[in-house]
Amino acid sequence: MAKRKKSKKSHSSSKLLSYIAWALALVALVLTSILVGYYIGYAKAEKTIEKKQRLQEKKRKLPAKPKVEKISVNKKLQEVLRSESKNYNSAAHEIETEVLANPPKIPQKEIKRYASKPKLAIIIDDVQTASQVRAIKSLNLPLTISFLPPRTARPDSPKLAAHEQFYMVHLPMEAMHFNKEEPYTLRVNESQQEILQRVADIKKLFPKVAYVNNHTGSKFTSSEVAMNRLIFALNKYHIHFIDSRTTAQTQAPKVLRNFGLKYVARDVFLDHHMDKPYILGQIKKAINVAKAHGSAIAIGHPHKNTIEALYESKKLFAKDVDLVLINKIY
Repeated sequence: MAKRKKSKKSHSSSKLLSYIAWALALVALVLTSILVGYYIGYAKAEKTIEKKQRLQEKKRKLPAKPKVEKISVNKKLQEVLRSESKNYNSAAHEIETEVLANPPKIPQKEIKRYASKPKLAIIIDDVQTASQVRAIKSLNLPLTISFLPPRTARPDSPKLAAHEQFYMVHLPMEAMHFNKEEPYTLRVNESQQEILQRVADIKKLFPKVAYVNNHTGSKFTSSEVAMNRLIFALNKYHIHFIDSRTTAQTQAPKVLRNFGLKYVARDVFLDHHMDKPYILGQIKKAINVAKAHGSAIAIGHPHKNTIEALYESKKLFAKDVDLVLINKIY
């Protein structure tokens, strides 16, 4: 009996030792894993640090990148260019096909030498919205705003004009070929009474108006009868007419001469084509016309590229011309 008890006790002891051995092996395995993980992590971190140090050393050895000079556009202008004026589309003075891609030639002027600085007036046509006004005014240049009469989709042009000391009205007139006509466009077959009423309405909407220019109008301005009626009506309300020259057949010079009035017309369109290099070239052309003749009139629109081109030309204006409102020329 004593021998059996001893055998059982011996078996229990060996089982316990086996458990302890397995436990110690497990602890050793865990400790080994921790040490190996630490070593690998440390090695990776060390390599990352070495890599960063090598990159920093390379940067120190590399020559400094040349600074790219950028034109700083003020915040107000950036805001406006991101909004409505960015997607603005205008009549572009009836240019829908290549037929009118080349504008009508201006009358030849005598080249003279002038003692005073030449004057350049820039008219911005088709203005109807607050964002367009903000874009123009953010340039801090004396630009003449020409407001389109109100329409259902954009009714605020008279309210916007009321805040301006000086402005023009961009009067819609019948075109030869144009399918995006403004409402209440003046037509060739309208009577004297109808045209008088239309001009009276414009005066009520825009009480300070003293100058108008034609929006489209290739058909209307090429009719001597229609132009006689219009100039008669404008004279009654002491409003001057400036010819946008949308057609080479314009009868405005003859009609104004018959009324004993001075004929005044645009010399350069700035944005027949709306890519910025073209517009910058047209601005230089307008400056050269002003320098040759003492004064010039240019017409543009509140397109994004036109606004930016005018901003980029500020130093050129200051150097070469006296940029003025239209009433300083006519």
